[in-house]
Amino acid sequence: MLTRALIVVLAILNLGVATWWLLRDEPARAPLPPHPTGVAELRWLPGGTDAAVAAQASAAAPTEALVEREAAPATAVAAAPAPAAATPTASSKPAEPVKAPEPVAAVAKPAPEPVADKPASPAAPPRCLALGPFADRAAATAAQGRAGNLLSQARLREQPAASGSARYRVLLPAAASRDDAQATVKRIVAAGLNDYYIISQGEETNAIALGQYRNREGAERRMAAVQAAGFQPRLVASGDAGQWWLEGQLAAGSEPAQAQQRSGAAQQRSLECTRLR
Repeated sequence: MLTRALIVVLAILNLGVATWWLLRDEPARAPLPPHPTGVAELRWLPGGTDAAVAAQASAAAPTEALVEREAAPATAVAAAPAPAAATPTASSKPAEPVKAPEPVAAVAKPAPEPVADKPASPAAPPRCLALGPFADRAAATAAQGRAGNLLSQARLREQPAASGSARYRVLLPAAASRDDAQATVKRIVAAGLNDYYIISQGEETNAIALGQYRNREGAERRMAAVQAAGFQPRLVASGDAGQWWLEGQLAAGSEPAQAQQRSGAAQQRSLECTRLR
């Protein structure tokens, strides 16, 4: 029942819309704007030969009107030159419009690719060497001064003789008498030092020995302790003398041959840098 009612309603709506469409009034057209004076009227013509003739006639009409309008001011001014006569070809054919040049699209240049940074080359490992041998400490010290900035962390090292007979003694100068030597011994004991004895014969009679060592480093440490107690000892070497070497780290960009030549050493040896620390 509901379906039939919907069909009837739709039929009535369609009939009403059709009746309104047939009985509606035509919409009023807006009036055309007035035609400007002196401008040719544009008309639509069917194709064919008659249309081409009519187009030429309508094109010639405004040209003649313009020529007649321009001739009036030319007669008023006598000094003005007469306008050039229009050629039949120009008056019969309308001027073709000049086409504006088409804009050329700018070609975008591709952005330059970023240049990848070259990886930094790894730093060269430090090189250390020993220069020598030198006869004594003074010669090695002079060689260190000549080497200059070619060597850093430089130090002097004495290499014992191959025979192993080198000895180093720490002595206090000989006293004027035995009693004076005994008085110096009391002062040594009061300073907290031990390992001493008074030499009783020989060229060093009444001198006080404060130790004998197989290497110079041990003897120099003993001398430093005695000097800290207020005494002035001296170092005496005996037996076969050792050799002195100049050790250090080679400056960057330098060659071992340069350091050897500048220092005046007879030899140069490679050395582990850890030994300098």
